[in-house]
Amino acid sequence: MKLSVLDQSTSSKGRPAGAAIRETIEMAQHCEALGYHRYWVSEHHNGGTIVGTAPEVLMAAIAATTKRIRVGSAGVMLPHYSALKVAEQFRILESIAPGRIDLGLGRAPGSDRLTAHALNPYAPDVQDEFPKQVQELQHWVSGMPLPKEHPFHSIVAYPQGDSSPMIWILGSSDYGAQLAAYFGLPYAFAYFFSEGFGVEQALELYRKNYRPSERYPKPLATICVWALAADTEAEALHQYRTRERALIDREYNLRVPLISPEEAASRPYNAQEAAIAEKRRPKAIVGTAEQVAARLKELAQQLDLDELVVLTWTHEPAARRRSYELIAQAFELNKP
Repeated sequence: MKLSVLDQSTSSKGRPAGAAIRETIEMAQHCEALGYHRYWVSEHHNGGTIVGTAPEVLMAAIAATTKRIRVGSAGVMLPHYSALKVAEQFRILESIAPGRIDLGLGRAPGSDRLTAHALNPYAPDVQDEFPKQVQELQHWVSGMPLPKEHPFHSIVAYPQGDSSPMIWILGSSDYGAQLAAYFGLPYAFAYFFSEGFGVEQALELYRKNYRPSERYPKPLATICVWALAADTEAEALHQYRTRERALIDREYNLRVPLISPEEAASRPYNAQEAAIAEKRRPKAIVGTAEQVAARLKELAQQLDLDELVVLTWTHEPAARRRSYELIAQAFELNKP
């Protein structure tokens, strides 16, 4: 079974936000050495918790400093941009790391409405252009010309090459699953975002309605799931306090740098916060390497997946590095 990584470049209280970006680059190198298959970075805007705002820039640094691991976006929020410009960016990335680039596409803004408007003040307000953008992007990224009747038929996204990025559709609802099926593209469900709600239906729709494409004759799906492992269950639960506090704060639209588990423990929950925590805690994949691996394997078997993408938040980078080490060991990723 393959394991991959989603890194959201989370900032931590007490350290410069720029440190999160440098830690992402270092973590990618670490996870490559551990045997992970892909390393994806996200796009979010105007939030103090997640500071990775330009995945295409971060990917260039990772691609240039790694040798084997696939490097991707999870994702590029396409409605903010021109499909041609994104195609050109990812053709450049493909030239830096041929055969190792993933282009994950999202439809959500990755921000609030005002920030989304600031990112692209001229975006259409009524008509959803996302399917059209995906279609154009497929042609430009792969090097195939658009249909002759298309107004952009004569335009080519340079630099051309012998390989092209692997396009993924990302989502947490039926919409993305159906779009990926229609275009014959791989699909990644944001399991961590919705705590798995709707994942079975989304994957069923994707597989049932899949239209084979030349590059992907069969459906290819994965999920991005949050997990945290430590040397002991008590330590894992201790480190999880950081994530739990951040999720509760998000319920109040508070997006700030991650606080330490000690500080989180010093802030007792009120009744409403305790109810949120108690609802989420049983679903959290947290524990020793064996406990986490067992939960992940059960989930993969349940959903008929041969790859999972693991997301982990901790206040201290060392705890996150250790988590990925323990999970890699439990899955024997480096075993020949």
